Amino acid sequence: MNKFSVNILLRIILLTVSTIASVWVWSVLGAFPGIAMAILICMQIYGMYYYINRVNRKLTLFLESIRYEDFSIRFSADNKLGKSFQALNHQFNEVLEAFRQTRAEKEANLKYIDTIVQHISIGVLSFDTEGRIELINPAAFRLLGIYRLRNISELKNTHPGLAEYLLEIRSGSKLLYRTRQEQQLSIHAASVRLQGRLIKLISLQNIHAELQQKELEAWQNLTKILRHEIMNSVTPIVSLIGTMQDIVEQDISPEAAQKEAIADLQEALETIKSRSKGIMNFVNAYRDYTTLPKPQFTHVNVKELITGVSSLLQPELKQAGIYYHYEIESSGTEIHADVAQLQMVMINLIKNAMDALEQTPTPSIEVKATMNSPNQLHIEIIDNGPGIDAEAMNKIFIPFYTTKKKGSGIGLSLSQQIIQSHGGQLKVSRSGNNGTTFSVLLPVS
Repeated sequence: MNKFSVNILLRIILLTVSTIASVWVWSVLGAFPGIAMAILICMQIYGMYYYINRVNRKLTLFLESIRYEDFSIRFSADNKLGKSFQALNHQFNEVLEAFRQTRAEKEANLKYIDTIVQHISIGVLSFDTEGRIELINPAAFRLLGIYRLRNISELKNTHPGLAEYLLEIRSGSKLLYRTRQEQQLSIHAASVRLQGRLIKLISLQNIHAELQQKELEAWQNLTKILRHEIMNSVTPIVSLIGTMQDIVEQDISPEAAQKEAIADLQEALETIKSRSKGIMNFVNAYRDYTTLPKPQFTHVNVKELITGVSSLLQPELKQAGIYYHYEIESSGTEIHADVAQLQMVMINLIKNAMDALEQTPTPSIEVKATMNSPNQLHIEIIDNGPGIDAEAMNKIFIPFYTTKKKGSGIGLSLSQQIIQSHGGQLKVSRSGNNGTTFSVLLPVS
């Protein structure tokens, strides 16, 4: 029996003896001594109650220290109460120490994260559904050109429209915003629920320099192609004009054989006409690329889209001896798109595949329509041709770049422009060792 049990037993025995003695004293010695004995019994009862409730007081103190996160309390060994109370106090101290360490680690992590947020060059801010700012770092102040922000609505004066964009932007979405200082801000949004409150987290990044670099590269590439096309047409025209001048000065004379001279002159004029038409076709292609109409969105059934394009191209495929197959994962899938523009893209991609298969012994084209996710349609156009080399793969979507002898170079760039206007992506990759795969990724309505 441990010390606590022995103490309780002794106190009970003493209380019993005191009670019996109190009755005897009251009946023999009178009321005054009896009252004294009764007071003694009350003191013993209080002492026993206080002794027994030491455990409850310790437990209450332990729970209160956890509730108010006061982990500085230490529980004594209580050697007088026995080993069980020593073990209880030891466990109390162990639990409090574990809480203390957890809180220290949590505070260290929060400090670490706060240091990162305050020092990164990307602007970060968060706000609740009422627009009240929860967090904002110095980079966000710098990018927005402000020194204080308590509510998103305060941005209305300095950045028109930005407050509305930030309140309406959905989690996982992104947008571009041009500031009054001509900065291009890339804005990404995420949402998190904290203790029942919806908090929106926004990241801001100035991508003006990157956009300028990409724009410069695009113009440089376009300039190279324009120069190439124009020089290819202008050089022979200049040369032929010189030849024609020589013919007029030397061959067309009374003494010369005018018949042969006139024939040479006609041939030169025909060449000039042909090259001039080439320049006109190039300019018209440039006009088509830069004046693409906005898509007229309707509900488009994916199966009807692919079967319609397949039926249209089937005679050409059969004549070229190309095995053609298509499969659609879900026949009821619909997308919000411009059906005419998507048909143009599909026809262009399949015809490109047909051109790539001219030298392939057993040519085949496969079209697959699958769902990457409930919100994204994936259409693949796969051929087993020779594939595209790495250099051409990097330039294939540049306007007017082409690897074909008779190509205008706007088909793929125009297709990419159409898919982007639909909120999707157009990608190209190699199909194993041989062949090419064009992937069209489109959002599902």
